[in-house]
Amino acid sequence: MTDDTQPQPQQPYYPPRPPYEPARPYQPEPGTTVWPAGPGPDATVPPPPAAPAAFATAPSGPAPHRRARRGVGLMAAVAIAAAAVGGGTATLVERWTDDGSPTAAGPVPGTNVSASSLGTVAGVAQAVSPSIVEISASSTSGKSTGSGVIVTSDGEVVTNNHVISGASQISVRLSDGKSYEAEVVGTDPDKDLALIKLKGASGLKAATLGDSSKVRVGDQVVAIGSPEGLTGTVTSGIVSALDRDVTVAREDGGQDQGHDQGQQWDPRQGWPFEFGGQQFNGDTGSSKTTYKAIQTDASLNPGNSGGALINMNGEIIGINSAMYSPSSANGSTAGSVGLGFAIPVNTLKADLDSLRSGGRS
Repeated sequence: MTDDTQPQPQQPYYPPRPPYEPARPYQPEPGTTVWPAGPGPDATVPPPPAAPAAFATAPSGPAPHRRARRGVGLMAAVAIAAAAVGGGTATLVERWTDDGSPTAAGPVPGTNVSASSLGTVAGVAQAVSPSIVEISASSTSGKSTGSGVIVTSDGEVVTNNHVISGASQISVRLSDGKSYEAEVVGTDPDKDLALIKLKGASGLKAATLGDSSKVRVGDQVVAIGSPEGLTGTVTSGIVSALDRDVTVAREDGGQDQGHDQGQQWDPRQGWPFEFGGQQFNGDTGSSKTTYKAIQTDASLNPGNSGGALINMNGEIIGINSAMYSPSSANGSTAGSVGLGFAIPVNTLKADLDSLRSGGRS
């Protein structure tokens, strides 16, 4: 007889656990409660105790008042921070303005162009027009009309040599209508520049000479002169090109706008010149000179010669010298087509002392 009784597996022994006691909070300092972790990885952290009855009920008494105070304090802190940021921004703007741009009431150095009109044609015209004059030159060939730029308060005026060349009498009219007689101080036919001096003049508004080396294609410019005897005419445009080789007649007796129909150019169209292998406004003759010019599309017409080409800061950057004004089929003047040239002002500044000492002929 076989004993089928099988031994029963023994159950593992689990020692009894100690009775559960929740961890008690401790308070390191008044108002702060810290719940410690239980022993080991199986420790259980009990939830925080229920809120006291005073907070469970509807807000009343001093507690809501304290909470409202805390909100007001937070709002005040935010306001103070915003004020600090705003003040810093204002300071930054003020410093940038001081370093980078003129103030609203400050004038542009050398002119009376205010910041409110800085960069406008009206502002430039107002500032520079008193420094631009109309020149009438009489000679045996007739009478020519051109323009000039006052460079000293006692009456030194720069113009083109072809405006006053061969003149026996020169009269100058200012923008306010006052007229003066003038005499030639010096000429430079090679650069088509001349310097004349008004007799008995003082206290005149001298123009500010700029720096033509800083001129860039596309810069806005203003031209002021006396086309067809219309004193103080203002036009505007841009710099179309730089360093254009312009050739003009060199000999004496040339007229910007004459009445002697026997001359070799059309007096209604202005001083003849060559550009790009072509002749404009007539024959330049056998004696000629070539210079580097600023090209502009600002409207120039006969009588603008010797006037000013001006940047938007009110500084002279060129002396207008040649312009193309084509004729229609019946021979009448068609007007400016935006092809004008000016002698760079740096050429004038380099030649000014020589002109004051009589120049070269």
